[in-house]
Amino acid sequence: MSIQVSNITKLYGEQKALDNISFSIQSGEIVGFLGPNGAGKSTMMKIITCFIPQSEGDVKVCEFDVVTQSIDVRRKVGYLPENNPLYLDMFVKEYLEFAGGIFKIANLKNRIDEMISLTGLELEYKKKIGQLSKGYRQRVGLAQALIHNPEVLILDEPTSGLDPNQIVEIRELIRNIGKEKTIMLSTHIMQEVEAICDRVIIINQGKIVADAPTKEIHALSSSKNIIRVEFNTAFDISKLSSIQGILKVIKSGENEFQIHTNTNKDIRSEIFKFAVENKLEVLSMNKEEQSLENIFHQLTKK
Repeated sequence: MSIQVSNITKLYGEQKALDNISFSIQSGEIVGFLGPNGAGKSTMMKIITCFIPQSEGDVKVCEFDVVTQSIDVRRKVGYLPENNPLYLDMFVKEYLEFAGGIFKIANLKNRIDEMISLTGLELEYKKKIGQLSKGYRQRVGLAQALIHNPEVLILDEPTSGLDPNQIVEIRELIRNIGKEKTIMLSTHIMQEVEAICDRVIIINQGKIVADAPTKEIHALSSSKNIIRVEFNTAFDISKLSSIQGILKVIKSGENEFQIHTNTNKDIRSEIFKFAVENKLEVLSMNKEEQSLENIFHQLTKK
């Protein structure tokens, strides 16, 4: 077991940032830790990485307690915070030498060369960090987090603020690193989770509201499919309830609707027949499966 979180509560004065949450992450898993802003994601990650203590409960990383054995935990964990704190006046190699020296790494020069190669910094390592683009600064942050060869990697918004090309590059880098490490990452990019993660944990208002393998997370929704349809004019949408399989109808535009179904059957033909019978014209209609973004919204909306 790489990470074991048991009944964790974190209080900031009277505010409860985390409310008695528990989960575990097995060795080799890549887990997406999701939630809206203020849900408690960063707080949980800071507790796991020994930056702040919990108010109640226990956390163990590779069987070491984060409070009583924090030095051992830090040796096992690599951490990339959301606001990647780098020394901008240092050269890339100089910074990695500094980070590696903290861990007293043997053959540090060879290890730095490995990290530069792994994170794609070959063309940039002679520059000062302040001269790098944000994408390359994220690579430096990842190299720093990996320099001591940790078993567990904690990444808080690793692609925040990057352009689409940089996101793809960092995502591929994380996927490759995940072949050998246990990774816990937070992000607001749902496609990133579906592309990288084996499992999803969703937290809202300090409580876990979902925990399932990525391929099975869609089963948590009562809606199976969403049909988006636009008619030419207004009508009494309650009449749509006569179509078997419709769970709910949400108006998304003047004459546009999201029709949620609780069946895997394609009911678009029934909707078309309904339109004909009620002298409506269908201007557009398409079906989509429930996305992780939709499920996230359902589980975290107030």
